[in-house]
Amino acid sequence: MTNKQSEVRHYFIDEGGDSTLFSRGGRVLIGSKGCSRFFVLGLLDVTDPMALQCSLENLRKQLLGNPYFRDVPSMQAEKRKTAIAFHAKDDPVEIRWEVFKLLRAMRGLRFFAVVADKHSVLEYVRRRNEDGSGYRYHPNELYDSLVRRLLNEKLHKSDTYKIFFSRRGKSDRTLALREAIETARSQFAQKHGIAIGASLQVFEFSPREQAGLQAVDYFTWAIQRLYERHEERYVRYLGKAVRVVLDIDDKRKSGAGKYYTRKSPIRADLLAWRHEREKPGI
Repeated sequence: MTNKQSEVRHYFIDEGGDSTLFSRGGRVLIGSKGCSRFFVLGLLDVTDPMALQCSLENLRKQLLGNPYFRDVPSMQAEKRKTAIAFHAKDDPVEIRWEVFKLLRAMRGLRFFAVVADKHSVLEYVRRRNEDGSGYRYHPNELYDSLVRRLLNEKLHKSDTYKIFFSRRGKSDRTLALREAIETARSQFAQKHGIAIGASLQVFEFSPREQAGLQAVDYFTWAIQRLYERHEERYVRYLGKAVRVVLDIDDKRKSGAGKYYTRKSPIRADLLAWRHEREKPGI
């Protein structure tokens, strides 16, 4: 009798928007030029990372060899953009379309996201400051809290989890991210009264090193465009691969937030209420 093969899950995590609230002088920047109103953290569960890697690499080689893109700035190697790795914000619209087509056709992709309204985060920070406790907000705080929400129920079914984060800045945050993940797993185990012995492997890479990070960037960018610009077409085109989007600050019906699923998909008209008010409820 052969031993049961160990099941390994590959999670790729990236952000959309930014977690910045204030300027260096303390001025609120939310929604101003270069500062998003919403912050999105996305997770792409990839069944076959090597197949995804090969598909995206082949697509990039094909596009680099196409004379139509010869003079496009982002396709120049020295610019270190599309020529090195796909990135939805930087890629020309024609290339973005090719990547979206590839992701839509790719099997074994499941995307999950958590969305935070930074106005709600700002209200939280102000309440903490009013307590006079010396509390100071750091952007990593929001990022790590969403890591815990995103992974809360995704670490107990398989034997091994390989979790890849897109590197942010120059500092190595692997240890801090692992602590956030361990907290999420511990809270889930305690809540459900179960023991979880899965192996956790946490990595930080640049997107050019892991195609899964390029792919999750595209999914996360699609959610960000929907929230910030009401553009629904990208999320709609990705279709069934978008499994769950949790809007943690839509607490109109539940303190846990609003869950959008395949049965109840996220749409631009369902987010219209946010833009009809100066500041959303928390």
